[in-house]
Formats: sequence, C-alpha cells, structure tokens
Amino acid sequence: MNGDLEKLIPELRKWNEGKGIDVESWIYCVGNYEHAIGYLSIFWPKFTFYEGCVFFHGFSVESYDGFMEQTAGNKKSVESAMNHRHILDFFQNVESEPTEQQIIYLGRILQEVWQSKLDRDFPDLKIIVSFPVHDIEDMLDYETTIFQEHDG
Repeated sequence: MNGDLEKLIPELRKWNEGKGIDVESWIYCVGNYEHAIGYLSIFWPKFTFYEGCVFFHGFSVESYDGFMEQTAGNKKSVESAMNHRHILDFFQNVESEPTEQQIIYLGRILQEVWQSKLDRDFPDLKIIVSFPVHDIEDMLDYETTIFQEHDG
C-alpha cells in the first residue's frame, strides 16, 4: 500500500480487519458514479475565454466588470480575484477537519491537473496556476489561483 496515501486516507488502514486496502479497491467499494462525475467538475473544469481573460466556466460578467473597474483594467488582478479557489471550500459538510497534509496534497494535484487542462485548452496563452504553500498560518488560506501574465 502506498505509504503517503495511507497517511492521507486513514480509513484505508481500517479495512480487511486492520490489514488495510489499496486506494483503487477502496474506491471500488465506497465510490459512486454521482460523486465521481461531481469530482470531475472540480478536477477537470470547463474554462471560458472572455475579453482576453480566462475564467472558470459560468463566471459572472457583472463581477468581471466590477473587478475591471476596481483594478483600473488590470486583467491579471481580475483573473486572480475571480479564479482563486480555497481548498477548504470544496468540502464544507465533512465530519472531520482535514489535515494540512491533505490540503497540500489536494492543492498540488489540482494545480497540476488544472495547468494541464489549461495548457491543452489554450495552448497559445501563458496561464499560471498558483498554489503557494509557504507561510500559511490559517488552513483557509490554502488556495489555487489562475491568471495570465498579460502584456502591458
């Protein structure tokens, strides 16, 4: 069994009378299609290109207009504000608090997957998916942010 995943998913150790179970087998036992499809919307989201910016699909044009006004048209700032996602916000109705290691693991995977998706969908753009992990005191501050290095 993968030691890192065993630490991140303590329930794995409880299966098979304490002998444990691998992640794939565990998902086969407890997973369901609805959750899998729902998770795909997080891990492989749709993105939209709008007025030179990239946003998660379904963004608010009114918010975009408001941020453009607040930032004097700074598209990088607008993308950063509208495209940041707090890791803790993904799962608000959980029984136990996640560990910092779980949050970092999930954030790094999201960073890699979203970067791959954006590179595939927008090969001519220089899009950055940021997930800083240094100097974080409050777990709510773990967040991904998507933005471009805009010219000008």
